[in-house]
Amino acid sequence: MSYGIKPLGTKVVIKEVASEETTASGIVLPGSAQEKPQIAEVLAVGPGTEDVKMELKVGDKVIFSKYAGTDVKYNGEEVSIMDQRDILAVVE
Repeated sequence: MSYGIKPLGTKVVIKEVASEETTASGIVLPGSAQEKPQIAEVLAVGPGTEDVKMELKVGDKVIFSKYAGTDVKYNGEEVSIMDQRDILAVVE
């Protein structure tokens, strides 16, 4: 399945997973007080390069560096495009 954005080289397209709006004690947080999630789902991956193999695949849940990537609005959705090296881990 194609997402409609084809990343180049070692770039990936991710979409952040929605964060919890209620704390463990039941307090509802307004949007401005919520911490930006750092877990996302991979929507598209580039082919990699001769020197760097693409280690991610579409559908992976990942943890990414807080200030990495470029935020883009595409088809009404907020997604981020970043380099594979800015992905810190895959969530199993």
